[in-house]
Amino acid sequence: MGSQIGYRLAETPVFIPPELAAACARAATEICAQLAEPARIGPMREAVDVRFAGGAAGSLPQFAVVDFAIARDEHGALVPRLVELQGFPSLIAFELMQHEAWERELASLVQHAVWRSTFAPLEKADVLRLARATIVGDSDPAEVVMLDIEPKRQKTYCDFAATKKLFDVDACDPRELYMAGGRVMRRAQDGTVRRVTRIYNRLVGDSLLDPAIALPFDMREDVGVTWAAHPAWFWIWSKASLPALDHPCAPKTRLLSEIATLPDDLERYVAKPLFSYAGAGVLIAPTREQIAAIPAQERGAWCLQERIDYAPALETPEGDGVKVEVRVMLLRPDHETDLVPALNLARLSRGVMHGVDHNKDTPWTGSSIAMWNESLL
Repeated sequence: MGSQIGYRLAETPVFIPPELAAACARAATEICAQLAEPARIGPMREAVDVRFAGGAAGSLPQFAVVDFAIARDEHGALVPRLVELQGFPSLIAFELMQHEAWERELASLVQHAVWRSTFAPLEKADVLRLARATIVGDSDPAEVVMLDIEPKRQKTYCDFAATKKLFDVDACDPRELYMAGGRVMRRAQDGTVRRVTRIYNRLVGDSLLDPAIALPFDMREDVGVTWAAHPAWFWIWSKASLPALDHPCAPKTRLLSEIATLPDDLERYVAKPLFSYAGAGVLIAPTREQIAAIPAQERGAWCLQERIDYAPALETPEGDGVKVEVRVMLLRPDHETDLVPALNLARLSRGVMHGVDHNKDTPWTGSSIAMWNESLL
């Protein structure tokens, strides 16, 4: 694809039981259904900055990611436990290619086995079609851009290159867009000038608040562009949604501003800024001094969440265990009413954080993909 991978890839896929894969997909679907309920989603919409509000956001995002820690229940069985979620896309194209790469390797080890990383009933070809319909929609791929700041400098540029290869969609910096005749335009990589009718948004929401990266149009105005997904969803479905959930997989979560008395066992909690990304700012087992240092006027943008105990479930050749997090990626083309669990990525860690920024040099850690095989039961 002509690109380097800007983060550590683990040495192995995460082989999980089919029933655990099904449990992750089921929980992700149920959680998204709860968040779509009018009584729950209404207050979340009200919290969005007015610059990102309006009808353009739609009734549901086209993408959602739901991250689960793999833990053990009281009977010792492996179960998913919600860590966080976002109305935002993830590494769709790259994970489809990573599946293909591992599938080829595994075929040489276990003959006649069919390895899955897509959630039933979707096969890999189904997910490819679903992803194309969600990313490109009804637009000409030449009029679709994958939006992020300086794409070639992003650690995830490998996914941008994979998106170009699979869906013929160019990555584009927001500062490359301009207005002409009431339309959004860009100069393509081949030098031609093209209209933009659809934006596959990979730009972290708060980046658009930076005047240096401002779009050349007001998102509240009709400029002939559809968003997948609209930037408002970065806030609407986020860690700010966790206190609204009532699901057996979801830990107890409250806004810090609503807590009059901190729990005695603070070591059993995690404090998180609601709109950070990739684990930035998270306080594991926060102290009272750390909580006190957060200004009162900022505590509405923080949550206190019950800490989840990851199971060191992935055994390494050295005999120790690695902790696993599985991200379920859900997709919804514009004309569909439901988000569908489609594919996954996995993150392996020996420490307290699972983002790739925290797992750079340790063997058997980093980014991977969960795979399972019903025929080997």
